[in-house]
Amino acid sequence: MPHPATTLQEPGRAVAPHLRRLLDFAEPRADDVCLDVARGPGPLPAALTGVVRQVTAVDATSPLRPRAARTPTTTFGTGPVRIAELPDLACEPLDAVPPCLGTPLEARSLPPGAVRADACALPYRDRSFTLVTARFTLFHLGPPERTLRELLRVCRRDGRVVVADLVRGNTAGTDRDRIERLRDPNHRGTPSIAGLTELVVSTGANVRRLDVFTVERPLEPWLAGAPDPDAADVIRTELLDEVDGGPRTGAKPRIIGGELWFTQSWAHLAVEPI
Repeated sequence: MPHPATTLQEPGRAVAPHLRRLLDFAEPRADDVCLDVARGPGPLPAALTGVVRQVTAVDATSPLRPRAARTPTTTFGTGPVRIAELPDLACEPLDAVPPCLGTPLEARSLPPGAVRADACALPYRDRSFTLVTARFTLFHLGPPERTLRELLRVCRRDGRVVVADLVRGNTAGTDRDRIERLRDPNHRGTPSIAGLTELVVSTGANVRRLDVFTVERPLEPWLAGAPDPDAADVIRTELLDEVDGGPRTGAKPRIIGGELWFTQSWAHLAVEPI
């Protein structure tokens, strides 16, 4: 069974275990110049600050696609990853964006140093960054291929783009997307692992490394991000029915400590421009 929820301590701040896994995968270097593209104030810029030379944070939230609620902390144990409802550790100030890396298009209502920009038209020169990250954003900020091409455009040829997102098994059907779409009507569909890697190849890039794992998380914090309370009730009812032997939803729900939990599959993908 997974261990109880914990955080890892680093000088001056705590880093949630799910971010530690992603940071380890991204292999940030002290001389990296980083760009993080997220929907709203994501946690990666704060986690990277002090680890790399420079961090630029882009809020690519579209006015037509509101930010989804985040569940902040994940625990990695001997079994599946489990997310626990703990205080958000990602709300730390970001470094200022250096003028040489671009000018903010719209900085109001953003954390200090953050930039508001279109993910398909980033306001930076070609090959400006050595590390570009996109956490749960690639399929939510416009056509995924256009977004990925833009991330690759601003990445140096000897750098890397690191993508974190939901995936499904190559043989799994799309039934699971019905639950995701009930919670978020803008959900475009969960790519298969093969589909995600094929997307990378279609842009002319290479997949350097891939990390796929199962995440088990409590339902209620996730449902808090649903814009429609009735849809949340439908999801809750269907998952409880499945626990009692009803039709399968693909979410693999179960009761843990009196709470309803469900599963997702996540992937970390390191992409190399060519």
